[in-house]
This record gives sequence, C-alpha cells and structure tokens, in this order.
Amino acid sequence: MESRVLTVTDLHLSRGPRPILRGVSLSVARGELVAIQGPSGSGKTTVLRAIAGLEGIDRGRIDVSGRVGMVFQFHCLFEHLTALENVCLAPVYAHGVARDDAARRGRELLSAFGVAHRASALPRHLSGGEAQRVAIARALAVEPPVLLMDEPTASLDPPRRAELGELLADLRRRDTALLVATHDDEFVRTWATRVLRMHDGIVIEG
Repeated sequence: MESRVLTVTDLHLSRGPRPILRGVSLSVARGELVAIQGPSGSGKTTVLRAIAGLEGIDRGRIDVSGRVGMVFQFHCLFEHLTALENVCLAPVYAHGVARDDAARRGRELLSAFGVAHRASALPRHLSGGEAQRVAIARALAVEPPVLLMDEPTASLDPPRRAELGELLADLRRRDTALLVATHDDEFVRTWATRVLRMHDGIVIEG
C-alpha cells in the first residue's frame, strides 16, 4: 500500500501481569477511514493511545509519516480556555507557531467545521456536537496526516452522527487518514472504507 501513512507492527502492551495488546498489526493509507471494532476491553482505545504516544509499549513498531492528531471520546477540551484557545494550544506551545498565525489557522478550522461563531465560548457552554467539532479542529491544528478518534459518535444523536460522517468524508477527500475505534455498527457501514475487528488484544479480522 504505497500511500500508507501509518503502519503498526506486532504491538505488545501489558499492564502489570495482564496483556492488553498481544501482537497488533495494522496499516492505514491516505484517504482511508479504517474502523476498529470489538467488545469493550478488546484493546481498541489502547491501540489509539499507543499510536498517539500516550501509552508505552513493551515491543513492536509504530511508523507514522508525520504527526498524529487524536480526538478523545469525551473531547477533553481544557475547560478554562475558549474554543479558539484550545485549538491554538498545540501549535503555539508544542510547535512554536506565532500566536497570530495560530489564531488565524484556528479560526479557519473552526469556520470549516461550522463553529466559528463559538470561538470565544468556553467548553461548558458548547453542545456535544460543537465540542466534538472543536476537538477535531484542535487535533487538526498541527496538520497531521493521521487522525485518531475514540468512539466519536457516542454522545451524538442520529442527525449529528450524519454530520460527523460528512465531515470525516471531507477529510478523506483531502487525503487525511482516519483510524476510528467505535461500537457504532451503522456509522461503520455507512462511512468506513475498511473494518478491523479486535478481540482480546489482537486483530482477528480485517
């Protein structure tokens, strides 16, 4: 797969004596939306966190062509910062982007996702759908080729799930690679280009 931007090979991760990942291998190419499905505790979220560098691994290899962005299940926006400040945080403090440039890019992203009018709102004043869009904008602010999403439809009603699907389809058209952990079968049937199924820390299908 020449356009692959993420390759995970033989990933193992344990917590104490308990193995969580037992040799996970997968790859994602530009423009793909790859869904990871499986029962709770199968290791879906742990795979995403390991790829994002939030979990240490025991052995294996993770190759990414550039950065990754991650959207957490509960958004994890900083409650004391406005929507725009949340989006600007990583570019300014992690990547040294000038504040004015980061703010300009942040407003463009919020506008692209239909929440420009909420730029000065604090997270507690955002609806679930608005918070999610801000979280996606934040993840994309450093222009990662790979976007990881954990249960993105969990707090969304059917119309909002459809809006999210359209938004992710647009990202695919821009060659973003998406790896999504989800229990939402209907969302997967409608929007995923490929499905990986996990059980007990391994990929059993896909």
